[in-house]
Amino acid sequence: MTTREERSRRRRARRETVRRLRPEYAAELADGPQAFFKPLRHSCPWCGSARVGGHLRTPDLLQHKPGRFRVDRCHSCGHLFQNPRLNDRGLAFYYRDFYDGLGEQQLDGMFGGRATSYRRRAESVRPLLGGAKRWLDVGTGHGHFCEVARTVLPEAVFDGLDRSEGAELAERRGRVERGLRGGFTELAPDLAGEYDVVSLFHYLEHSTEPRRELEAARTSLRPGGHLVVEVPDPESRYARLLGHWWLPWLQPQHLHLVPVGNLRDALEELGFTVVAEQHRSAHEPVDLVAAVWLALEGAAPRDDLPWLPPVGRLHRALRGAALLAGVPALVAAALLDQAVAPFSARLGLCNAYRLVARRD
Repeated sequence: MTTREERSRRRRARRETVRRLRPEYAAELADGPQAFFKPLRHSCPWCGSARVGGHLRTPDLLQHKPGRFRVDRCHSCGHLFQNPRLNDRGLAFYYRDFYDGLGEQQLDGMFGGRATSYRRRAESVRPLLGGAKRWLDVGTGHGHFCEVARTVLPEAVFDGLDRSEGAELAERRGRVERGLRGGFTELAPDLAGEYDVVSLFHYLEHSTEPRRELEAARTSLRPGGHLVVEVPDPESRYARLLGHWWLPWLQPQHLHLVPVGNLRDALEELGFTVVAEQHRSAHEPVDLVAAVWLALEGAAPRDDLPWLPPVGRLHRALRGAALLAGVPALVAAALLDQAVAPFSARLGLCNAYRLVARRD
């Protein structure tokens, strides 16, 4: 089958899937988006302070699913958190067709195309790990990081853990030795002391209870083992400059954004010693181009989303025109991202940070 025929086949298959899913999404939305949230919190979930206030309001800028989301800031410790937070029904609704289903192919392609980033990540932590043999990657998705990291750390055996079927897919495709499906906090007691390294790469911000995830990591590590945590940096200047167009806000999937000082303190309370704090090597130079793309997508969302009403040819034509007109802005933003990247740490623009901590 030619590439053109394959693309046509995929478009037909997607249209059929969207047609099938429309009534299902309509039924899920029958009670309105308010049914997807827990009650509003009046205290910080990290430190318990009542000094919390609104920081950011935004719609779902990636999937364009209905609803508006608020991120609050704790004025005592600086922790940022979604408030009101999604309940279990809401988490299921907003994650549906994001990493799997309709979104699986697109996300698999995006993560699969980040080999250079994964290699840099593995190379950045390798000198700190002391010849690690067993490595558990939590929130592994489809196992792309593990596949690349094995070329940097050939002596290590990688297992992957994820709530989605991606962990099982990663095992079938040989990207991990074992693909463990389920919640980390539930599985950790059965993994006690098994691993030399546990990695939480852009995982903690998705968790409903991030401190419990850190406890699970400690349980899974042998004494002297290392925990590697990489998360968005809410103290990045880009977070303020770009407002809700800053990609790492990622509402509604990101429930908690933890300042580096808070995470350091939490790790030390759990009996870890932080041996490295990395900002520049954790930074991905995409902030400006992502902001432009989100703005263009917001002006003309895709027409094949089953949670939105069907649209006609005029909408599709306007979307094509908007994206075409935005190409120069995308190119300029991408070039500026790359130009600024070498100075991102000095300018306080790094969009993520990484901590490596030893279990004592």
